[in-house]
Amino acid sequence: MSAVPHKPMLATVLGQRQERPPVWIMRQAGRYLPEYRETRTQAKNFLELCYTPDLAVEVTLQPLRRFDLDASILFSDILVIPDALGQSVRFETGEGPLLEPLDPSGVDRLDRSRALEHLAPVLETVRRLRAALPPEKTLIGFCGAPWTVATYMLGGRGSSDQWVARKFALQHPQAFDKLMDILVDTSIDYLEAQFKAGADVVQIFESWALNLDDTSFVRNVMDPNRRIVEGLRARIPNAPIIGFPRGAAGNILRYAEATKVNAVGIDYATPLDFVCKTLPNTLTVQGNLDPLRLVVGGEAMETQARKIIEAFSDRPHVFNLGHGIVPETPIAHVERLIEIIKRG
Repeated sequence: MSAVPHKPMLATVLGQRQERPPVWIMRQAGRYLPEYRETRTQAKNFLELCYTPDLAVEVTLQPLRRFDLDASILFSDILVIPDALGQSVRFETGEGPLLEPLDPSGVDRLDRSRALEHLAPVLETVRRLRAALPPEKTLIGFCGAPWTVATYMLGGRGSSDQWVARKFALQHPQAFDKLMDILVDTSIDYLEAQFKAGADVVQIFESWALNLDDTSFVRNVMDPNRRIVEGLRARIPNAPIIGFPRGAAGNILRYAEATKVNAVGIDYATPLDFVCKTLPNTLTVQGNLDPLRLVVGGEAMETQARKIIEAFSDRPHVFNLGHGIVPETPIAHVERLIEIIKRG
């Protein structure tokens, strides 16, 4: 029998500290790479890129060809879920995602009966990636967390304060709860299918965990994330899951304890000493370099990267940014960051 290949990223998520932290970068397959920009021209729009396995596989693998990363994350988008539920979703250059905002009657019209059928091309991408990746590389699947996805579905676009969604949740509690139920159940189905297609780990992106009071944080963030983890592990026992509650701040321990994710993503605004004092050192953390430091490079990047590695040296740690890489990032700075992580 052949030995099971060691996957440093997967092992770290499961709580095993490594000699050096494994590294991947959120949005690592993206506009900062010229090869991505070239591939992007082959699709008529962003959703077509996500739903075309040949192109999505190519984009997913591009950063691994350039950089010695420990993991590859499926190239897709959190908004394929509302698209699969029948809501109008489009991406406009310079505008970002635009959706037809939901009212309570719009929630009633959402249909999850054929959601997985709609998402079949994404799952085919996962299967092809599993076959293409070197055995030591971890394949990460993902979904958007229900609250984060709901902010786009209700507001119709991204928002700095999620005002529309926050107001809807308070004014229309029954419709909001129904929407969250739909998103929780669909996310469980979607993540289960990703695991069965070959994902090693999944990440739940809660990009808008900020701007919520205590009660709303529990209702909108903690409870739906917990239900996804519990529902997924009922189908995929011991499924390795990363939760990324961006902006959770003082709620991060409550989030970790409530959801029981294997690893918690730390955004770049969270102080390192707060993490070290608050989270048990048996809990894997992921993060948390400011993407702007990667843009600037030099001492601004290198000193902070080493500080992060040192701060988390007594616990399982996946090195990453504290949010997604931005298009202005020089490739040479990414190369230098990975060199620091891997060789000091």
